[in-house]
This record gives sequence, structure tokens and C-alpha cells, in this order.
Amino acid sequence: MVRQMRRLAAVLAGTLATALLSLGTTGPASAAPKPPPPGVDITGVGLAEPLRLRAETQPAHVGAVIDQVNFLGRTGMASGPKPADLGPKYTVVVLAGDAPKQTYDLYPKAVGGPRVFRPAKQPDGRKTSAGWFLGRLSMSETLRTAGVPLERQFDTVSGGVGGGERVLPEDTLDPAKDLDEALGDLQRLLLLNVGVMLTITVGLAGIALLIRRRTR
Repeated sequence: MVRQMRRLAAVLAGTLATALLSLGTTGPASAAPKPPPPGVDITGVGLAEPLRLRAETQPAHVGAVIDQVNFLGRTGMASGPKPADLGPKYTVVVLAGDAPKQTYDLYPKAVGGPRVFRPAKQPDGRKTSAGWFLGRLSMSETLRTAGVPLERQFDTVSGGVGGGERVLPEDTLDPAKDLDEALGDLQRLLLLNVGVMLTITVGLAGIALLIRRRTR
């Protein structure tokens, strides 16, 4: 019985060693290949040749441009603004390495806010539905900093999709006006507090005088 147990243990040990050796020799060869780095190509108004951005050299710009289209849902609006209200068009092609995967048309100056159009036909052959989407309000600045010839915008505050971001009116950017309003509010608050204190003081004095007269 003891000999049989020893033989079984030896067989199990040999099997385990063989399995470990096979894993050690075949593990690296069977590892999943590293995905190619992303990139984007941009063409459109004012660009004599495609603007080619690659993650190896410009990762921040590539990430910012892809962020303008990576939130789109499965279905969008069937129709967009009138052609006269769209403004300049910029086509963004998202790549994996050198292979184009997705394409989008961006309209950063569209009336009513930036727009994104996703064509039904995509470079990688996947099936999708054509649709219009509200773009991020940071679209124009993102494209401009990436190299697209657009005028700089100073009133965009990033932080959302479409209406998720906000635009500050020009009058709210006047620090002198804000300071005057703050001082005026403080002055009115102090006057109100003084008035309340005078009312309380007069009331207490009247009550004290009434009590004094009744106790005589």
C-alpha cells in the first residue's frame, strides 16, 4: 500500500512538473498581442493636407479629439441643422495604428452649438446607424489646440456633453462689476442688521419702561 502511494505521488509530481514546464515555454508565445496605439486624422476647411496626430508623439491631443466622439450613443437624431447653419466641417478618422476604424464629421461652429454626424458606413466595416448628435462645447477649442485653424474662444467652460457644459456671458467676466455688486450687497446687509438691532433695542427699552411703571 505504501509503495502504491509513493508511485502515485511520483506520477502526480511528474505530471505537475511537465505542466509547469509547458506553461513556462508556451506562455509568452500565446500571450495576447499588444493593441496598436491610437491616432486621428483630421481634414476640413483651412487644412491643405490632413492633420495627422499620433499617440506616440501627441497623446494629449489624440485623447482630447477622441473624447469629442467617444460618448455617442447607438442612435442619434435623424436630421441635423440646415446646411447653411452648420459652418465649417471637419472629418475626424480614428485609427488603431495605421488602420482606420471610425469616422465622424464635426461642426464646431454650428448654429445652436457644436454638432457631430456619424455616417452609417464606417472604415472598419462595422454596422451602425447614421445620426446627428449634440457635440461638446469644447469642440472648437479642442480642434484649435490640435492644429485646426479656428478662432480662439474664451467663453467655453469644459465639463460635459452638449448642454452639460455652460457658456459664461461677457458681463459675468467683469471683476470690477462683481466687486461693486458684492460691496453693495454687504452694505445693504449691514444696514439691515443695524435696523434690526435698533428695533430690538427700542422694543426692549419700551418693555423695561412699562414694567417699571407697573411695579411702582
